[in-house]
Amino acid sequence: GQAPAWLFKKMIRLAGVLCEIIVVEFGSKELLERLADPFWFQAFGCVLGFDWHSSGLTTVTCGAVKEAYKRMGDDLGIYVAGGKGGVSRKTPSEISEIASRRSISVGERLIYASKLSAKVDSSAVQDGYQLYHHCFFFDDAGRWTVVQQGMNENNRYARRYHWFAQGNIDFVNEPHSGIITDRQIKNVLNMVAADSDKAREKAVEISKEDPEKIHDGIVAEDNLFMPAHHEVKLGGLEANQLRKMMYKIRESQPANFEQMLGLRGVGPKTIRSLALIAELVYNTPVSHNDPAKFSFAHGGKDGHPFPVERKLYDDNIAFLEEILLRAKFNPNEKDNALRRLQRYLGSKNKSPRL
Repeated sequence: GQAPAWLFKKMIRLAGVLCEIIVVEFGSKELLERLADPFWFQAFGCVLGFDWHSSGLTTVTCGAVKEAYKRMGDDLGIYVAGGKGGVSRKTPSEISEIASRRSISVGERLIYASKLSAKVDSSAVQDGYQLYHHCFFFDDAGRWTVVQQGMNENNRYARRYHWFAQGNIDFVNEPHSGIITDRQIKNVLNMVAADSDKAREKAVEISKEDPEKIHDGIVAEDNLFMPAHHEVKLGGLEANQLRKMMYKIRESQPANFEQMLGLRGVGPKTIRSLALIAELVYNTPVSHNDPAKFSFAHGGKDGHPFPVERKLYDDNIAFLEEILLRAKFNPNEKDNALRRLQRYLGSKNKSPRL
């Protein structure tokens, strides 16, 4: 998934100028909404020089936007935090630093959104994909977008999760703006589906019961069978760990599923156990439906459908940067910038790759 150094430098410039043009023309909200659209994001990555099926499109595209933000600063129009692997764990501190510097009053809410969106896609949606990338985009108004990705170690496919919010959002009931994948999975545990509403409610009720009673029930029924005959075995060690977590949840007395999910230490095993118990005891169905639901401008890094045309790439960056510069220094140019770009494209119809 690595992009060549020479190409990544161009990606940074092109990503920066394209993002800034969108903000200048339509506002930061529009850019955040587009980044939250899985298909627009995919096309964006293709314009930067990735094939539609290239490995690394998500991480490198987000990385290019973040590097553009580092170079352009507030001029980019949005702020970028997070990234791949260990960098993703720095997201809260990066959000905090930017919010403090920009006097964004909802900094803590943004940090909460970053943490809980990752918790949802790692614990409340159990689809076999382990998150390894988390990128958080936001603006001065507190609107935010999350683009995060997981990898399935068995089939070696990736899955990308998109979020967008302005103001309040229901984190545990159909919260995604889109999830994109090459293949769907059977027997997914989807606790944020609308159909799992009753299961979420009963899971919270169960979490407030006597942990010893729940522990004894699990040990007695070591094999729990779901309607789809998906066997879940709970060994003694796992049951003991669950009992400790149940005590912690009971002490916290969460008011709803979102609060319970947000508790530190509540992970996939805890959520899965509570979901299974809720279905077994209260017959509250849990959704097992998978929630996952191009064109080329400059070629692709792997040579498909054609190698990256470096001169064309550089010419387009220069032209876009010139349009943006004119729009900045002449307010009357702002509304006409996109129209000039369209006219330019029309005059270049002999170059279908542009």
